[in-house]
Amino acid sequence: MSDTPVIGVLALQGDVREHLIALASADALARPVRRPEELAEVDGLVIPGGESTTMSKLAALFGMLEPLRERVRDGMPVYGTCAGMILLADKILDPRSGQETVGGIDMIVRRNAFGRQNESFEAAVEVAGIEGGPVEGVFIRAPWVESVGARAEVVAEHGGHIVAVRQGNILATSFHPELTGDHRVHALFVDMVRAVG
Repeated sequence: MSDTPVIGVLALQGDVREHLIALASADALARPVRRPEELAEVDGLVIPGGESTTMSKLAALFGMLEPLRERVRDGMPVYGTCAGMILLADKILDPRSGQETVGGIDMIVRRNAFGRQNESFEAAVEVAGIEGGPVEGVFIRAPWVESVGARAEVVAEHGGHIVAVRQGNILATSFHPELTGDHRVHALFVDMVRAVG
C-alpha cells in the first residue's frame, strides 16, 4: 500500500457522501463499496450511519454480509459510525427481527439508546488518541455501548455511557464526526489503515 490508502465506504444506505469527503480530506483515496468485488479492492472500510436493520438486510441482499465478516476476521481495518457501530458489535441488546451484525468488537450495544430523531443533539467528546481537544459529536438516534469484553478498549464516554470503542483494527463511534467538518477521527482511522500497510 502507498501512503495513500484506498478506503471504501459501504454505500448501501446512510450518509455515504459525507464520509467520502472526510476520508479524502484525511489523505485517503475514498470510494463507495456496494459489491463483494469492490470490497476486495480496498485497504479499509467505513460503515456509515443509517438504519442498522435496513443496512443488515441490504448487506445480506447484496451478498455482502459474509465477505464483510471474512475481511473483518482477516484483520481489515473498519470504522463504524452510529448504525455502523451496531453492525460491528458482536451482540445487540434489543435486535429487530432478522437483524444480523458483521461483528468484530466484543461489545453489547443498545439501539437508539439516546432517544428518537427529535432528541438528536451535539456534544463535545474527548476521544482517546485524538489530540487538539474534544471532537464535536453529532448524536442522531444514536446507540450506546452497554458493556465491553476484555479485548475492547473504551476510547470515549458521554453522560456516563460508552460512545466510542476500539478493538485492534476496528473503531466504532455512536456519533457522526463526518457531519461536523472536523476530520480528526477519520484521520485517526486513515492512520490505522496505514499502520496495517
